[in-house]
Amino acid sequence: MHQVDRVFGEKFLTAVDDFYRYGVHLLFNEWWESAPQNTIDKYVAAITEHPEHGPLAAAAWMAPDFSLAMVADCAPGTLGAAWREHMVANGLAEKLAAGYAELTADFEASGKLARLPDVMKYKVLRGYQTHDLHHVLTGYTTHPFHELALQAFQLAQMDYPYSAMTLSVIISHATLVDPWLIQPAMDAITDGWALGRRSRSIQFIDFENQIHRPLLDVQAEYRLLRDAPFVPMTPRVSELVAQELVVQEKMREGVAA
Repeated sequence: MHQVDRVFGEKFLTAVDDFYRYGVHLLFNEWWESAPQNTIDKYVAAITEHPEHGPLAAAAWMAPDFSLAMVADCAPGTLGAAWREHMVANGLAEKLAAGYAELTADFEASGKLARLPDVMKYKVLRGYQTHDLHHVLTGYTTHPFHELALQAFQLAQMDYPYSAMTLSVIISHATLVDPWLIQPAMDAITDGWALGRRSRSIQFIDFENQIHRPLLDVQAEYRLLRDAPFVPMTPRVSELVAQELVVQEKMREGVAA
């Protein structure tokens, strides 16, 4: 049995302490240097041996830079119009993937990603490209518990260390630091997991080429329609979540100003 590398374990605990200060985007890149090869192989196989994921990952298609200007002419009710509304209303960066690619380049230059398989590098970069499209398709907002639900959704569709680390960090924080987080976090995780298991896979799909399609049609095709949206129940809001909600509100105020 392999043990968790103790140096990496300290970094994991740093993320558990405050997952907004030291995020999974850093933890994910720190892991490969000490990850057991057998574990890496299993994550790779989850992509390459899957009948849908494998061929798409082999093609390794990346969307051109996606911007608000590209969806300016999308009619109301389309996927593109919904994405535009999501981005503008929340004050989100248009080129999330480009920023993550720069972070990846820095880790590569340090040698920490020498054991990162090409297919996994593609998965994380493509995942950042589609992240906000997946928000729109699943109906999950940028609320912290909706973000957690989306990571559970992704994990339900594919064994993937980034999503698994996210859930592990949040539940560890809830268990060891803030029990007020347990129930709303588990509600989010179970909602996202259930939706991810019953829907068709949306991993690696070129939704950037479907921006003029009615959103409801795309959601119906991928079995993403639901009777009611997920509403997190938070009678007592944990300190970290409260801080993040303040940050998000400031972002929205900046857009409105």
